[in-house]
Amino acid sequence: MGTLFLVATPIGNLEDITLRALRVLGEASCIAAEDTRQTRKLLERYQVRVPLISYHEHNKRTRLGGVLARLAQGDVALVSDAGTPGLSDPGYELVGAALQAGYPVQAIPGPSAPIAALVSSGLPTDAFIFLGYLPRRRPERVAALRPLIDERRTALAFEAPHRLGACLVDLQAILGDGRRLAVARELTKVHEEIVRGTVADALARFGAEPARGEITLVIGGAEDAPRWDEGRVRAALAELVRGGATPSAAARRVAQDSGWPRRSVYALALEKR
Repeated sequence: MGTLFLVATPIGNLEDITLRALRVLGEASCIAAEDTRQTRKLLERYQVRVPLISYHEHNKRTRLGGVLARLAQGDVALVSDAGTPGLSDPGYELVGAALQAGYPVQAIPGPSAPIAALVSSGLPTDAFIFLGYLPRRRPERVAALRPLIDERRTALAFEAPHRLGACLVDLQAILGDGRRLAVARELTKVHEEIVRGTVADALARFGAEPARGEITLVIGGAEDAPRWDEGRVRAALAELVRGGATPSAAARRVAQDSGWPRRSVYALALEKR
């Protein structure tokens, strides 16, 4: 019985491969690759001569049985186009099927674009969420981004370069100009660029000029924005309510000024009733 190895491969610089990853790739009975052309470049660089089969989004249903059959004969290494397999690619289905069939699954850790972007962004790393690829159509993208209004954790997302400008416009409309943001482009490659600052700063850089290359967004949490303390929030609410504002209107105004999530402010406003 073989083991399914999830082997992280370079996201750009081919030197970013571990010795363990090279050993596992060289000893596998076959390598299942999301993009055989990309993987072949890596294998040629390190003179790894192992049978290569394709396993990607468009053939995962028809290839699943074949990969499981190969596992019955020996180890199989799964690699993605770049980075860690199983993140925003069809590896998830194969892992689930292998486990259900009783095959061991082991991760060979290494490069990961979201983690590389996060730790180099300058934004909080103690808690974060991963949104994967943002939706292509604007209504779905806005719906995916709207929960970030109150989200206190740092958020990571992939975006296509030709949609980056539109995505930043949506972020501006939803989160405002001042939410902290890092746009990581072409990580580990020759033209690597990380734009750190606010949504407004990113729009100034990428709003008019189309971006190129792989894009990872790192979006600061709501708590990362300047905030009033609770006493100041309560005092502002009280003043607005005394002036005739409804709890809802008062909460909306104070949330805008304070950096607090509107829901939290509204809950305090209801307490005063």
